[in-house]
Amino acid sequence: MRNIMRALKMIAAAVGLVALAACGGGGGTVGSGTLSVALTDASCRTEFDQVNVTVSKVRVHRSANVGEAAAGWNEIKIDPPRKINLLTLVNGVLEELGQTALREGSYTQVRLVLDPNTGGNPLNNSVVPTSGPDADTEVPLDTPSGVQSGIKLIHPFTVEPDAVKDLVLDFDACRSVVSRGNGTFGLKPVIRPMPGVPNGIAGFVDLTLTGVVVSAQKDGVVIRQTVPDSVGRFLLSPIDPAQSPYDVVVTATDHATAVVAGVPVSSDTTTQISTTVTPIALPPAGTPATRTVSGTVTPAEASPTVRALQTVGGVTVEIAYVNADDMTGAHSLALPIDAPVLATYATPLPLTFAPVPASAGQYTIEAAASGYATESDHVDLSSANATKNFVLSVAP
Repeated sequence: MRNIMRALKMIAAAVGLVALAACGGGGGTVGSGTLSVALTDASCRTEFDQVNVTVSKVRVHRSANVGEAAAGWNEIKIDPPRKINLLTLVNGVLEELGQTALREGSYTQVRLVLDPNTGGNPLNNSVVPTSGPDADTEVPLDTPSGVQSGIKLIHPFTVEPDAVKDLVLDFDACRSVVSRGNGTFGLKPVIRPMPGVPNGIAGFVDLTLTGVVVSAQKDGVVIRQTVPDSVGRFLLSPIDPAQSPYDVVVTATDHATAVVAGVPVSSDTTTQISTTVTPIALPPAGTPATRTVSGTVTPAEASPTVRALQTVGGVTVEIAYVNADDMTGAHSLALPIDAPVLATYATPLPLTFAPVPASAGQYTIEAAASGYATESDHVDLSSANATKNFVLSVAP
């Protein structure tokens, strides 16, 4: 199937070349290629059954600084606009948005254009909560005014003549939805552009585990994230080989965390870290399995985020993340208190995990917001819950 899609894209590239040459008015052939764009989601376990956005265009420009009305934009128009449930785009599933012929050369700015809600039904952007007063009901997801001009993304890429450039937009549903104190929800888009390469990190987790989230991280930053399917399989794909190796983190409800350090990634193969015969099995946790760090972040109107980092055998990884309430600034994270387990990637499989007792219950809590200096502090949850309040200062 991948070869068929590649062949179709190459045919489109050839058609684009003819079109651009014709536009040259006899001044010589201009080299061109094809840009193909797809959408995926770095999904995790959320409080929603659906997170829906309606995409109408993808626009690209050579300059990082020009505005929406400048000359020189190229675009992929989705007609009619397409409503997409981001939570279905997991384990390497891609939603193909389309393609366009582009002149060869370097491009820098990408804009994903969403259709806003119009105040009626059907809703263009929405969530379906799993529980609470709006459980199983589609409710509006308020979007920032900028979605009509496009969510601006800076991602340099090069279009080669007679070739297809695959670009994947990773629209992180978990980090993009903000809960408000009045019971409504807002969209704070978190999107990571990445090259569309046929690779990944794959494996299996024990089917007895629940609430599992698997992420590939670099220096404590989540690069790709997913949830296993019904047979425990996970696939983190596509993933940028330029940042290899990665640390893979597995979290699950009422279990300690597992970390696989130094997982290599190439441009065209999938690295297997566990199998159906020997899936990753997390050690059972004690009672209680988790303790909570909670508090507030000021100013709430800055839409701050809070995450918990843990150092495991010299490897620092993110364990949990939450958008603070953008009306009250309240945040709360339930974190494992038992010792995490660590393995270093090696072949042949299976990997050997060992507990890291020194890391049990030890976290760095970090608060951040756009335009503000990031603040962090250590908490020890080994014996009690913790309160952590932050007051952010405007970045110099």
